Amino acid sequence: MSDDKRQQRPSKKRMSFFERYLTLWVALCIIAGTTIGYRAPVVADALSRYTYAQISIPIAVLIWLMIFPMMLQIDFAAVRRVGEKRQGLVVTTVVNWLIKPFTMFGFAWLFFSVIFEPFITPELAQQYLAGAVLLGAAPCTAMVFVWSYLADGDPAYTLVQVAVNDLIMLVAFVPIVSLLLGIGGVPVPWDTMALSVILFVVVPLVAGYFTRKTLIARKGIRWFEQSFLPRFGPVTIVALLATLVTIFIFQGEIIVDNPLHIALIAIPLTLQTFLIFAIAYGWAWHWRIEHPIAAPAGFIGASNFFELAVAVAIALFGLTSGAALAAVVGVLVEVPLMLSLVWIANRTRTAFERRGAIAPEGGVG
Repeated sequence: MSDDKRQQRPSKKRMSFFERYLTLWVALCIIAGTTIGYRAPVVADALSRYTYAQISIPIAVLIWLMIFPMMLQIDFAAVRRVGEKRQGLVVTTVVNWLIKPFTMFGFAWLFFSVIFEPFITPELAQQYLAGAVLLGAAPCTAMVFVWSYLADGDPAYTLVQVAVNDLIMLVAFVPIVSLLLGIGGVPVPWDTMALSVILFVVVPLVAGYFTRKTLIARKGIRWFEQSFLPRFGPVTIVALLATLVTIFIFQGEIIVDNPLHIALIAIPLTLQTFLIFAIAYGWAWHWRIEHPIAAPAGFIGASNFFELAVAVAIALFGLTSGAALAAVVGVLVEVPLMLSLVWIANRTRTAFERRGAIAPEGGVG
C-alpha cells in the first residue's frame, strides 16, 4: 500500500491507560492542586512570578506540550476529500459553528445569571459564562479520534471533519468568542485573544504540520505512525494533568470556600453536551447518513478543544479566574459524558443500519 493511501486511511487509535481513566486522574489532580493551593499558598505566589504579557510561562509550556502532539496527528491533505459524503461535513460544520457556541452561551447565561443567581456573585457569573463560551467555541480536535474509534466511526472521514474544523477555527474562534462575551457584558481585548490563538493554535499547528511533513518524507508514514507518534502518547495526558494541578493550586482557596461551584458549572456543560449531540446525531438520522459518519459528526460538536479553552481563559482572565475554573470543569465532565454518548451511538447503530443510507457507498452519505 502506498504512503498516500496510508495517509488517507489512518490507523484507529486505542485508548491508553491514562485516557481510559482520565476522569479519575483529573479528579486526583484537582484534589492535589487544591490541597497545595490551600495549605501552601507560597507555591502559587512563586509560580505567579513567571508571567509575560499576562500569560503564565509554565502554563504556556505545558499547553504547548498538550497541543503539539495533537497537531502531529492531523493530516491536512485529507481536506482534499471534503467533496466526499458532503452531508456529514455539512452537519458537523453547521452544528459546530452556527449552533453550538450560541446554545452554550444560552445555557451559561440562563444558569449563571438567572437560575444560580442566589449562589454566585454577578462577577463570578460573568467569569463562568466566559469559560463556558470558550469551551463552546472550540470543537474537539484530538479525543474525538478515541470516541470515533470506540463507536466504529470511519477514521479517515473523522480526520477530514477534524481538519476542516481546525481550519475554520483559525478564522472563526476569535470573532465568535468576542461577539458572545460582548453580549454577556464581559470585556475581551481583541489583541490578547488573537495572541492566544496564535500561540496556542497557529504556532503548534504550523510546527506540527512541518514536523509531520518532514519526518514522513524522510522516514515514511509507517515509521511516523508506528514509531514516532506513540512516543508522544503520554506527553499530552501528563501535560494536561500537570496543567490541572497548577491551575488548581491557584484555585485552592476559592474551591475550598465554594465547593458547590464545581457542580453548578457542570450542570449547563452537561446539558449542552447532550443537546449538541442530539442535534447532530438526530440530523444525521434524518438525512440517512451512514452510522460511521454520523457518530463522529455528533462527537466533534459534543466534545470540546478544552486545551485551547483553558489556555485562552488563563491568558484573558488569569490563573485564578472563574473562567479558568469553568474551562477546567469542562475537562472533568467531558470524559464520562462522552463515554455515555459512545454507548448511545453503539446502541443505536443497528437502527441506523436498518434505516439505510440514501446514497451508495462512497457517495454522498
